[in-house]
Amino acid sequence: MNIREIASPSTKPKKRSISPLLFDRRDYRLIGIINDVRSRADELGYIRRQYYSYFHPHGIKEMAESRSLRIAYAMIQLLTSLEKGGVDDRLNALRALRAEMLETAEGPMPKNTARVLMQIMKEVVRAGDDERGQLELAHDFRITAQGKPRMVRRQLRRYHLLEMPEAWNQISFDDHVHDANTKGRKSSTHLIMDAWIKGIRRLRVVHYNYIEPRFAAELLEAARIMEIDIRIGIEFYTPFRGKYINLIWVPRGFPDAQAFLCFLEEPAVAALMREGRRASLYQQAHVMDLLQAFNQDHRLVLNGRYDIEMPPIDREAFLAFVGIGQKSTLHLAKFIQKEMFAAIQERAETLRAAHESADAAQRRQISTWFEEMDRLDLEGAVAEYLKPARNPGLPDRTVPREDPEVPSLLRLPPAELCARLAALQSGYRITLNLTDLDAADVLELVYDANGMISRLELFNLKDWADGHLDHIPGISRLQEALNSQNPIKLKRVILEILASIEGDESPEGPARMDKLRDILHDLGTLQVMYRARPLKARIGSDSTGRSPRFHGMGLAVIETLPPRAQRQIKRDIGSGRDRIPIHIAVQRRHTFIERRANDDRRGRRRRWLAALPLLWRIGYERKLDWWVQAEATRMARQGNVVTLGGVQRTIRNGICLQPTKVQNHSSGKPWRYVNSHLRNLFKVLLGFVPAFATFFLTQDWWLLAYLGAFIWFGITGIRNILQSVLGGGGLRRSPLLRWNTYVSWDRIADSLLFTGFSVPLLDYLTKTLLLQGMLGITVASHPVLLYTIMALVNGLYLSSHNALRGLPRPAVYGNFFRSALSIPLAIGLNAVAGQLLTTAGATAVNEILQKWAAIISKAASDTVAALIEGGADRYNNIHTRYREYRRKMAQLFDIYAQLEMLFPEDRAYELLTHKKELRRQTNMEARDLERIICVHALDLLYFWYYQPRAQSAFKQLIKKTDEEERHLLITAQFTLSRQRDISQMFIDGLLGNDFAKALSFYLSRHPDYLEAMKRYV
Repeated sequence: MNIREIASPSTKPKKRSISPLLFDRRDYRLIGIINDVRSRADELGYIRRQYYSYFHPHGIKEMAESRSLRIAYAMIQLLTSLEKGGVDDRLNALRALRAEMLETAEGPMPKNTARVLMQIMKEVVRAGDDERGQLELAHDFRITAQGKPRMVRRQLRRYHLLEMPEAWNQISFDDHVHDANTKGRKSSTHLIMDAWIKGIRRLRVVHYNYIEPRFAAELLEAARIMEIDIRIGIEFYTPFRGKYINLIWVPRGFPDAQAFLCFLEEPAVAALMREGRRASLYQQAHVMDLLQAFNQDHRLVLNGRYDIEMPPIDREAFLAFVGIGQKSTLHLAKFIQKEMFAAIQERAETLRAAHESADAAQRRQISTWFEEMDRLDLEGAVAEYLKPARNPGLPDRTVPREDPEVPSLLRLPPAELCARLAALQSGYRITLNLTDLDAADVLELVYDANGMISRLELFNLKDWADGHLDHIPGISRLQEALNSQNPIKLKRVILEILASIEGDESPEGPARMDKLRDILHDLGTLQVMYRARPLKARIGSDSTGRSPRFHGMGLAVIETLPPRAQRQIKRDIGSGRDRIPIHIAVQRRHTFIERRANDDRRGRRRRWLAALPLLWRIGYERKLDWWVQAEATRMARQGNVVTLGGVQRTIRNGICLQPTKVQNHSSGKPWRYVNSHLRNLFKVLLGFVPAFATFFLTQDWWLLAYLGAFIWFGITGIRNILQSVLGGGGLRRSPLLRWNTYVSWDRIADSLLFTGFSVPLLDYLTKTLLLQGMLGITVASHPVLLYTIMALVNGLYLSSHNALRGLPRPAVYGNFFRSALSIPLAIGLNAVAGQLLTTAGATAVNEILQKWAAIISKAASDTVAALIEGGADRYNNIHTRYREYRRKMAQLFDIYAQLEMLFPEDRAYELLTHKKELRRQTNMEARDLERIICVHALDLLYFWYYQPRAQSAFKQLIKKTDEEERHLLITAQFTLSRQRDISQMFIDGLLGNDFAKALSFYLSRHPDYLEAMKRYV
């Protein structure tokens, strides 16, 4: 958290005048929705509705609530529920947010698009009353939601996010983070959401001394929603040679979250948690002692040093600031910073008022004060006074003491603590935190623990930022020697360790030497400890989300990221992102999974192909992932691990004599926020000018001179419209969908922009200057060569601007080869046009065709493009609908499974078919399941009529399901015949108060839909 974040939230930025040429009506509507939701979120309660989570984002709830409204509500609920709501509200918000963002993301980069949209919506919610800032963010949100790769990548760079592979197979992790339940800033759910936004796939959240089951439940469920591999670690303090060391215990081997929660309730574990709570209270008491000492002494020193009047720290306000977390020195430091910054601001206002009437000397003093306050390292200034050396009158609870009030858990030696933890759960990992430890300490600890320490936190970003890295190389060499199982290498390392502490004159020195010599003589035992299970490394950020001086959470192995991200890393190094000196060995792994054959004939055909060289992959789906050699992780001068979070290099507090104006979110580039209609019009005009100029200046026939550009643009526009119609359903589309429902006018404007510049390239430079003027190639002399060269040039141009726009490689290559496919069509069109002109009695047919050659080539290319890209859009729509149907079918089968368990002697679908029988023997749980089936059926009804290519996808799904699955799917949809019950569900608030449109749609369309379903029974 930087100084600007500490500023009082009551300070409202001034609204700025906004040009009518900027932003769209939809931008204003979006921020209106967000502000309305923020002001009355508790009244709306979307995610609290009983069956809300079962609706699909593309389902019938689109008729009652806009997508923007649902996203805004979920994000606001997630960000503010730490103060207003509870665990269920946060988890429901995260579940809704993931569904709205990820399952509806468009374009070739759906996961990266969803990541950016989540980040932008966070910024919109936090923008407060800054109307201009909100509008800019809302505009970015809408534009990015289109899924255009170039825009998505631009927003990734803006928010310091690295592009992640869409296969989501990157090696990205953080083995040490904190949430608000300890000393972090974010709730567990918020932490998981931010981890997913950063691209983290594996996370270990560390708690101190104990964990409450409710916190564990929230973490595990949030991670399950976002599909993050979560580990919960409990960090214990144990005395070792006059200091406390940290051991992180991670119990493992649980099939699900419920099993882990049951484990926490076991008597031995519950007893450990009670002892851990007492240890934590003992440590937290030190924080309150520091608060009192700060009020009495240090506050006055800071006031005098910086010429401010900071009042005493209020105890109750501090406890409210800590919230549900465990009080820590970090909490106290951040709260003091907040109070100190408020005092600095108050003093700044006084000095600004006095500046005008002051003399020259006083003005220089005031200016100097402002400069000092602007660059003041507030975090370091406060932290200095909270160190034990600054508070000698307080008992130092950060070091072991012989005192009866010290809890028993804090007096337990490392070996005994490890033994106790190992006895609680057979599957576990114990990580040794290496802060303030050297290689000799580590060697002694792993030997005493008898191999129960299975991980070393080899690298901690917080320690790295503080410059505490000198001890790591020696520990890394010891780890490598242990894992190598080479006694000679291990002996050499131990001898080096002995030599390094030989001159130790501390009271512990002789005992350490004797202990290490004993280990050296018991080398075989030490090797056996790690023969079956190597000593692996862990790397964490120790992030709390509170300090700009330390990196945020997240690390990634560079080789596992896309090439663009790797290039971005090279540009970012030194500007907030760092490459840490750790090397993790990874290997690319390809897995081939046999595709399921729908019938025996197709299965035999695949087996025949598999027997042929180079063709065996046809029947398999390839999956790419990475295999990590964790035991080979080591220190390296040129590491391959990069930080995902940034760090603030310079500190500027914004304390200026003349307050600066609020900077625009756009960073001085207002053209990015021009009204979409104006921008599209500008694109069309920008493309039309070179097209019209080329025809007007080069053609002597009035038809082409004045109308050539319009004909050229007409071909492009019709091609885009035809492509959208074919992709969205064609002539067999739903009767409720108009032909232009899925026509993208933004895409048409982009096409017209680039097609305009193709006119001088194809008609003048290629056809006239190069082919006709220099090579003598015309329609009369070499028609095939003419159209071939023009098609190739057009293909190169299309591929070039597609690459410039950041489109995927298949689209870039496809647009090149589409031009090649258009060559025979162009020759055919040329022949047909020549025959028609000859039949009509025209003279100089070849001259006419030569003038129209570029347009003929363009028409052929766009015709092929309409068919190919329309087919691609059709495939994408069918694939999307198929995925949505599969998800709905899986959810229906889960409901059927629950019904089968409720009625072991009956078949679930027979109970649904005979409604009276179900009512007679059902219970409340079964009735809820029945209503959930009705919710899924309503979504399927909406798919059928309103989602493009839904009917085609449904037909494919039916063909690929067996008879029983098909029967269950169809039976579920016949619950729509229960008109009275479903109507009552709408009236009771199934979709809120605005349900009239959805209810009308259901009542009018479900009879025809059920008739259509009977064909598949």
